[in-house]
Amino acid sequence: MTPKKNIQRYFRSVDNEWYRKRLFGFMLCVLFLFGILSARLCYLQVINGDRYNQMSKNNCIRIQRVKAIRGLIYDRNGKLLVENRPSFDLKIIPNDAKPFTQTFAKLSTYAPALAENINKKKHEDKCGCGNGYKPVLLEKDIGRDTMASILAHQFDLSGIVIDTIARRHYIYDHLASHLIGYLGEINLSELKSGNYKYKRCGDMVGRFGVEKVYDDFLSGVPGGRIVQVNANGQVVDVLDTVLPEPGHNIFLTIDYHLQVIAETLLNEKTGAIVAMDPSSGQVLAMASSPSFNQNSFINGISSQQWHDLVSDPDLPMLNKVVQGEYPPASTYKVVTAMAALEEGIIDENTAFYCPGYYKYGNRTFGCWKKQGHGNMNVTEAIAQSCDVFFYNVGKRLGVDRIAWYAKSCGLGAKTGLDLNREADGLIPTAAWKKRKTGIAWQGGENLSIAIGQGYNLVTPLQMLVLYGAIANGGILYKPLILKSINTVEGDKITTGRKKIIGHLPVSKHNLEIIQKGLWGVVNNKHGTARWHVHNKDVDISGKTGTAQVVGRKTEMDNQHKKGGGSFKSHGWFIGYGPSDHPKIVVSVLVEHGEHGSSSAGPIAREMIISYLKNIE
Repeated sequence: MTPKKNIQRYFRSVDNEWYRKRLFGFMLCVLFLFGILSARLCYLQVINGDRYNQMSKNNCIRIQRVKAIRGLIYDRNGKLLVENRPSFDLKIIPNDAKPFTQTFAKLSTYAPALAENINKKKHEDKCGCGNGYKPVLLEKDIGRDTMASILAHQFDLSGIVIDTIARRHYIYDHLASHLIGYLGEINLSELKSGNYKYKRCGDMVGRFGVEKVYDDFLSGVPGGRIVQVNANGQVVDVLDTVLPEPGHNIFLTIDYHLQVIAETLLNEKTGAIVAMDPSSGQVLAMASSPSFNQNSFINGISSQQWHDLVSDPDLPMLNKVVQGEYPPASTYKVVTAMAALEEGIIDENTAFYCPGYYKYGNRTFGCWKKQGHGNMNVTEAIAQSCDVFFYNVGKRLGVDRIAWYAKSCGLGAKTGLDLNREADGLIPTAAWKKRKTGIAWQGGENLSIAIGQGYNLVTPLQMLVLYGAIANGGILYKPLILKSINTVEGDKITTGRKKIIGHLPVSKHNLEIIQKGLWGVVNNKHGTARWHVHNKDVDISGKTGTAQVVGRKTEMDNQHKKGGGSFKSHGWFIGYGPSDHPKIVVSVLVEHGEHGSSSAGPIAREMIISYLKNIE
């Protein structure tokens, strides 16, 4: 072999040896690292396998919705009327509660008082919006004792959780129930409507009254949180939170003390009371009787309970202040007097003789005072409520001219109060009757219309607004129930501002004539309310009314008759005080109270005196 070939072999041998050593070292490193990895894997999978397997099952991240606290409701002076109380709802997370049979069996053992209801509800999903990890309600408001029993066994009740929420609480049962209203659980159709942006299945919404009208302000905006839960669905850690925005607080215009007086005076009577500041339209009290307990709606009422409420002939669910429609009777005579004075048919000196009756054609229309009043001018006719005087006036005016003045006074139309389902009332015209019945208007009907009978229908609130305008000099104010909406920090979002909705169609001089007549009702020795309303310390003006029920065919009266109700007349009194500078006007309607002077008058008197004493 040549020297050249030997040299080449030598170098190849040296290179191979070097590569072998490097490769062997690399293999040792790989084997070492692989050994470490295998040891770690053995440690995790074999030695601590059960622990980490349990940890992987027990821990997961979920997003939970946090409900906003509903705003509170106060009276005009900051008296708390509606609050929120802590409540405990029992819920189940379906995917965490399997097997269901075993879970429900344990739950029934630990909470036997709820066993029957839970078994009924365990397959229900009323809103159709549940899913595997979304809690499904089993029972509302379970109480502290039941909650304690369940919490004591929480690790044995997979998927069972207790949700602490703020539940509505009406502090004073029945107080202002028709004004404040109540809540109810949102239903599927409402959720799908898109009108409730932040509401979800199980949330509560306003169903009636202020709770409904101002629901958007009261509800607030929900928040959320990211939580870590264990295998039982129980929260073990809160990772992040977006705080909810609490609802705004509502301050109403009503006065708590006056409201209590109103409801006390209406106790065991059927009717309505509403009081207002005639200089602003602020409603000071609103009571409708019989009332209902708003707290009974919080957890839901049975279909039988609801049926009992809506089928009651005294209509406890009807706000008689704004929804009750009644013939105004003699309280309407101020409208007839206004029309006659403004049309020049009479002046303050015009007199008609009252023998106790009025003959029209072949009919005789009686006056409430059978022996007659003698000669009466308009002021005396208002004070003594002489029917014959107004028969004469009504014959000369005719229905259509009276109707124009009545509608200009705000009757026959909604007042605009911020409550739902306000009634329009009815002010008839000749054309209306022809369209409605197909029969032409008869001359004798003008006489009935002139004294507030016939087809006339008004609400106590409409008459309040009218008499408020008479008291303040002729301005028709929209009735207000909202004083302000405040944040929880006390900042005002909005305030209720007085709003003029019209003016009485009467001159200052003629209005003073009517005011003088209303003063005489209470203060003249022959005034119809002298014996029941007059007070030596407070100068009160007003008007009595006795509305006939027999022969009427209104929906309210028909339902009452079906229930075996009375055919006695309804009693009215609408008054204000002090007469020279009114600070309060009150409208009172007592169903089947007969004479307004004795049934409604004393109630209005007490309301006026109590309020004026309280603000002194």
